[in-house]
Amino acid sequence: MVVLGFKPNSRRRSRIKSSASSVFDVTKGRSHYGPGGGYHHFAGRDASRAFISGNFTGDGLIDSLHGLSSLEVKGIVDWRKFYFERYRYVGKLVGRYHDSQGNPTKYLKGVESKAKRAAQLEEKQKIEEAKIPSCNSKWSQEEGGEVWCETGYPRLVKRPVDIALTGRVSQRCACYKEDELGKPGLVVYDGCDYLSKVCRV
Repeated sequence: MVVLGFKPNSRRRSRIKSSASSVFDVTKGRSHYGPGGGYHHFAGRDASRAFISGNFTGDGLIDSLHGLSSLEVKGIVDWRKFYFERYRYVGKLVGRYHDSQGNPTKYLKGVESKAKRAAQLEEKQKIEEAKIPSCNSKWSQEEGGEVWCETGYPRLVKRPVDIALTGRVSQRCACYKEDELGKPGLVVYDGCDYLSKVCRV
């Protein structure tokens, strides 16, 4: 995601960052992108994938997003938006994402479509989950974790949209009224009474 270059007509070295092959001048962030900086690994290449994977080795510093989930792809597109807002946009890098004329390739269009779909699914999930309030929770090293409901009873419930977003099934703790506890898919926490408002986790 970062390419080192030089500003025209300047002796000062300039850090140029490329996210999904949109190139940005990040000279003002030299402490992050220069030698020894936290993001210096990106110098000289479009390493978009590493922004999500955290793999800063040679085989991780690549521009391919193949195999990433919709949510991960959205994360990279969101990073690109951040750089448009924070740094000076200077051009496009010809390759996977832009052709020699600077036009978006099918690969870039696919990436942006996947990110847009993820945003729509996130919004859908947010709306659905707002109908059933989440549990309160706390955790400490001494006492461990605890979930509780001011109104209703704690239950684990699957988040089906996560399958499309991340490729994995996850669960959340939600507070259900007593007359809703017979719904399929609701799981009582291990060691927690059926009508307990507080559960240890």
